[in-house]
Amino acid sequence: MTRKSPLDDPETAAYAWARYRRIMRFMLLLTIGIVAIAMALLYKFEDVSVHFYIATALGIGFTMLLAGALMGLMFLSSGTGHDDAVDNTLPDNSIDED
Repeated sequence: MTRKSPLDDPETAAYAWARYRRIMRFMLLLTIGIVAIAMALLYKFEDVSVHFYIATALGIGFTMLLAGALMGLMFLSSGTGHDDAVDNTLPDNSIDED
């Protein structure tokens, strides 16, 4: 029998998702700052085309936001106790080697 997840409670879920949105807002602001710094450094030290600026901004932005989203979901799952509610017992299917 599986245990009930704490995220099934609407109050706990609302708090957890609000915390996740707060983490994502912070990551968005941090990402915008890092991209701005990268663009300033590129402008100062390199003479490259506008396509390079676009690719760099999208690459840094997408990577940071994806990493923040996945880490935020991991914090949400762990912080609410959702991980503890998962039944992780597997049958013993090991092969005995003599």
